[in-house]
Amino acid sequence: MALSVIAGMPALRDTYNQLKTRMDKAVEDFRANLAAARTGRASVNLLDMIRVACYGSEMPLNQLSQVHAPEAQMLTVQPYDLGILGDIEKAIRTADLGLNPQNDGKIIRIPVPALTEERRKDMVKHLHKILEDHRTAVRNIRRDGNDAIKKAMKDKKISEDEEKRALDEVQKLTDDEIKKMEEMSKAKEKELMTV
Repeated sequence: MALSVIAGMPALRDTYNQLKTRMDKAVEDFRANLAAARTGRASVNLLDMIRVACYGSEMPLNQLSQVHAPEAQMLTVQPYDLGILGDIEKAIRTADLGLNPQNDGKIIRIPVPALTEERRKDMVKHLHKILEDHRTAVRNIRRDGNDAIKKAMKDKKISEDEEKRALDEVQKLTDDEIKKMEEMSKAKEKELMTV
């Protein structure tokens, strides 16, 4: 993107930085959700969203163990503390990922079954829901930015021309961020539907 019009206006510089940061966070969150979405192949990111109830609180699985994908259809979870092996197994079972972990006392093996056509379609629907939630988040950020710009105009900190240019730029930023998410979604959908 060329140098920002908003960033050049002292009255709106903070607003622009805040908008950009919040939108980037929304896109990153979407990317993390995509990485955790299940495809037909084993991926260590598949277990990223799992939280394990142990030590009196809930902790992310990847902070309690090492996760490996030794084969295309197998994940292994090796906890740092063998005392929480059962807690980890329970968390994986209840995570609604359609996985059936097998505990041998030292390591948890998780076979990743191939997805059925029906399950693939369900995953695509879930993917579209995640995309729509994140689109809405970006639009809410845009609304907050537009409100800040209109307030600056009302307080006579910027001119009407600057207001129009700033509003146009916020819309362009919003469109760019949504387009990024839609492209990621299309790529993931293609990956999901490939047998």
